[in-house]
Amino acid sequence: MTEFLNTEGGRLAYEVTGEGPLILLAHGMGDNRAAYRETASLLVAAGYRVASTDLRGHGESSTGWASYTRTDVAGDLLGLIRHLGGPAVIVGHSFAGGAATIAAAQEPALVDAVVEISPFTRAQKIDFGAMGSNARYRKGMLLLLGTGILRSTGLWKRYLDHAYPGTRPAGHAAHLAALDADLGRPGRMAVVAKMGMSAPTDAGARLGDVGCPALIVEGDLDCDWADPVAEGAAIVAELPAGRGRLVTIEGAGHYAHAQFPAETAAAIVSFLKEAARA
Repeated sequence: MTEFLNTEGGRLAYEVTGEGPLILLAHGMGDNRAAYRETASLLVAAGYRVASTDLRGHGESSTGWASYTRTDVAGDLLGLIRHLGGPAVIVGHSFAGGAATIAAAQEPALVDAVVEISPFTRAQKIDFGAMGSNARYRKGMLLLLGTGILRSTGLWKRYLDHAYPGTRPAGHAAHLAALDADLGRPGRMAVVAKMGMSAPTDAGARLGDVGCPALIVEGDLDCDWADPVAEGAAIVAELPAGRGRLVTIEGAGHYAHAQFPAETAAAIVSFLKEAARA
């Protein structure tokens, strides 16, 4: 059941299922909370209370926010955790992975751990050498750049098709159809463009301030980086010593949690159990 949290800047949509320690799931730009549908069910079955939220400007959350940075989204996530009686583990995908970093650094008492799936957490530069030699990366970059510049739902759908190599999750076609309808609403693609042009420097600046355990999950076929596993290792290296851990899901693109929910949920549960024992 969808619930809403009214904040100073707008309204956030979310839903909560299960009982146990709180996990907050935050999707990436141009998506909605249904991207976690299978992963959320598996985490509930593992004994967690799972909240899934639509980011500002996405899904059932409102548009018209003053800005759409990772710092803004971090504030939204912390506000929702307070509302739900945290602390919580934040699971953030892509854009929201950077937001999870900021939230953990800003309010350590509210964040027990973070899981960042294919996160944009560090400052990025286009790898022009790989643009010439790596066809998967080249196509992904061109589609992302085109989406941001033209605010095109068609190019975004083509990017999503490319970002799910091989395995397509159950309900994938229906999810894409729902996204297409959602992003066709006034102002929605403008939000995607603004997020896409928001550099993750605010998140990168806080990596060294993260005091909780952090799991970085990368798909080895992620088209957003020439070498996604190396990007994940670089994030771990910038976290305080001993805080970060990297897991690679073979065959996954940018949406490991949707393509391989069982593997992703198992990695999260194993990480949280290990962190609890530490």
